[in-house]
Amino acid sequence: MKIAGSRGKPIPSRLLGCPSFRMARVFQRNFYLPGSLLLACSGMLLAQQQQPPVKVNVLNVCTPSAEEQKEISSALARVPKQPLFSDDFEVARGRSSLAEAPGFLQAGQSAQMSDEPSVASWVRLRREFSLQAAFSTVQYSFSVDGKNMIETLVLHVRDPKDLVQLSIEDSASAVTSPAAMLGAASPASRIKLERFGKSSVVLAKCLGSELGPAPDQSAYEPLFAGASSILTNYRTLLNARKTVPEELAKVGTAATKSTTRHSAPKAEGTSKK
Repeated sequence: MKIAGSRGKPIPSRLLGCPSFRMARVFQRNFYLPGSLLLACSGMLLAQQQQPPVKVNVLNVCTPSAEEQKEISSALARVPKQPLFSDDFEVARGRSSLAEAPGFLQAGQSAQMSDEPSVASWVRLRREFSLQAAFSTVQYSFSVDGKNMIETLVLHVRDPKDLVQLSIEDSASAVTSPAAMLGAASPASRIKLERFGKSSVVLAKCLGSELGPAPDQSAYEPLFAGASSILTNYRTLLNARKTVPEELAKVGTAATKSTTRHSAPKAEGTSKK
């Protein structure tokens, strides 16, 4: 029997029994195994390096820093008290059955949200500012479900360089009517700045929990007072106290008619013999 070597030449049979030759053959045959493992490991490392890094931003909504307080104060100061609106406007109403409310219905920390799907009736008002204003549009929304009433005022910046939009929110329990809440001028409970290319800045009223008492937020009362003043002023400018109850009543009437139409019993047929 002849066995060919690495170059195709026959290997003498007297060398096959030599221990050194057998070790050389084994070494030659297995020499490339560590290299294949190395390539596999380097491929895994390359795949991990190509994955984008995950960045998590944690917002301190109860006790913002001094710099964030200045940004909130500056944004509130930019809101015009007596704006000039264009002729364009929007009045919308609806009824949503959702497990999670859309963006303009999101509640702050003081609202009691249920994990079960809820039905919310809502009204949205929008006006556009004149071209001279720093803001382009203002949007006011009011929603009510079985537990909460939430109103949100959102102002969009016309030329966003740092600040994109400012939102002010308040909420109350639904034990009273929307007209009563609007007439009482509930104070703001949440202020949010959405910034261009940066994380948002949020200041919210924080309540105590089982983990500890409510934090001392007395230093932020001027900011909450300024936001509440803006919210009260734009309720009047947008005629929300009159428009919102009227539009919500139309939503309720439409829902009642729909329920009655779908639940009406069908007439039973009769047969004669």
